[in-house]
Amino acid sequence: MLRTLSIRDMLLIDRLELDFHPGLNVLTGETGAGKSILLDCLGFVLGWRGRADLARAGAAQGEVTAVFDLPPGHAARAVLAEAGIEAEDELILRRIASAEGRKTAWVNDRRAGAEVLRALSDVLVELHGQQDDRGLLNPRGHRALLDAFAGAGPALAATRAAWRAQSAARAALAGAEAQIAAARAEEEYLRHAVGELDRLDPQPGEEAALDIRRRQMQGAARIREDVARAAQALSDQGAEALMTDARRWLEGAADRAEGALEPPLAALGRALVELSDAQAGVESALDLLDFDPAALEAAEERLFAIRAAARKHQVAPDDLGGFAEGLRARLRALDAGVEGLADLERDLNRAEAAYAEAAAALTALRTEAAGRLDAAMAVELPPLKLDRARFETAVSPGEPGPEGADAVAFTVATNPGAPAGALDRIASGGELSRFLLALKVCLTQGTTGLTLIFDEIDRGVGGATADAVGRRLRALGDGAQVLVVTHSPQVAALGAHHWRVEKRVAGEVTTSTVITLDAQARVDEVARMISGDTVTEAAREAARALLAG
Repeated sequence: MLRTLSIRDMLLIDRLELDFHPGLNVLTGETGAGKSILLDCLGFVLGWRGRADLARAGAAQGEVTAVFDLPPGHAARAVLAEAGIEAEDELILRRIASAEGRKTAWVNDRRAGAEVLRALSDVLVELHGQQDDRGLLNPRGHRALLDAFAGAGPALAATRAAWRAQSAARAALAGAEAQIAAARAEEEYLRHAVGELDRLDPQPGEEAALDIRRRQMQGAARIREDVARAAQALSDQGAEALMTDARRWLEGAADRAEGALEPPLAALGRALVELSDAQAGVESALDLLDFDPAALEAAEERLFAIRAAARKHQVAPDDLGGFAEGLRARLRALDAGVEGLADLERDLNRAEAAYAEAAAALTALRTEAAGRLDAAMAVELPPLKLDRARFETAVSPGEPGPEGADAVAFTVATNPGAPAGALDRIASGGELSRFLLALKVCLTQGTTGLTLIFDEIDRGVGGATADAVGRRLRALGDGAQVLVVTHSPQVAALGAHHWRVEKRVAGEVTTSTVITLDAQARVDEVARMISGDTVTEAAREAARALLAG
């Protein structure tokens, strides 16, 4: 329940603090006195989108504070919990608008964005007027209103989940079909490339090894002749033979040389050992340099084939093996495509069946709720002087989507035998007000903790019809807080609490203010609403009669 609304420097309001009460709260005043300003200010603190120039002219900033009672279990507590704001029995919303248009908001002294305010607004306040654009006159919102009346939350959640699963299954099948179509378009290339690479069978590091081997064989052809000469010079036909002869000659003369030849003989022995090592090394080198020209040709052919394949497929030579495996995987996917598509088609069929089942359950729930809503409206219309009118909730097949496959429209017929049509096309202004009031009453049944605001819902009606509207509003206020902006004396007289909005001019400054009316002031105000500018005693007597009820 809205308990207090405090306004500072907003539009034409200087300072204003209003204390509201349970039941029917009535605001009256001359046209242009500023009643709409109060709703603008309330909408501002609740995060509703509206005019930007809210701060009063000459003020640095404007401020609105709204205080709500928040009983245990109120839906606003869940909104606060999701926003990370601790809930208390009192909810304080405060929002400031600077002269430059900047807006800042607090919820229980915690900074909050407009989206949090709007989420709280949805469970705190319901605004309704004759030109209501928040769902009642908008056919696109009728389904959501019927779902709320039906308590269709779980069924909606199940339908949305089934729709998501169906969409995912359809996307998976479409993706697989696209992949297979693309693979089939290049199937000939894939099979040729895989066969070619399978025959080549390139190994990681092979290209580098072949290049080294090729260069070795090419180099060997140039140096082997010199190495062979060296081997010949070191062999028993060359240096080894000469050194062996020299050693034999020196050993024969050593006995007569008195030891002078011992050092040369020792050095010569060592030289023969080194010579043997040199011969072994040269012979080993000759073995390495010994190659088959056909081997060089074969190595070059394979090296060139690997490099050509790498250029053709635009990959590094060492990546050819991985590239070939990728092509094989695409071929396997193509070969297994028919079986895979069959599995995906079965998944889609199951998802479509699950969605159809969920949507059908939701349709049944909506159809049953539509009957209950129509019956409830049939009870609400006669007290509002719409005895001959008929309200129907039409549930028809619609475009399937995440919220089912139904189209919902609220239709009315104002005279027996007349065809039903859309609310805003069939009903006159006064009839429309009463239809909307009855519908609002039915749709909010069972809703607790909600402040209902009716902005000139009685426009276009008078006399007994206005009295009927007022009595329905008062009855509605017995179980909820109802705030009504009205020009009807019949409605104003039925309020439990009454305020008058006045516009005052002091010097060059115009301000709006709100006056709490006592019993005598109410008589004068209702009399003014009856007679106009000149309040007569007869008008006062009529006002007293209305207030006496």
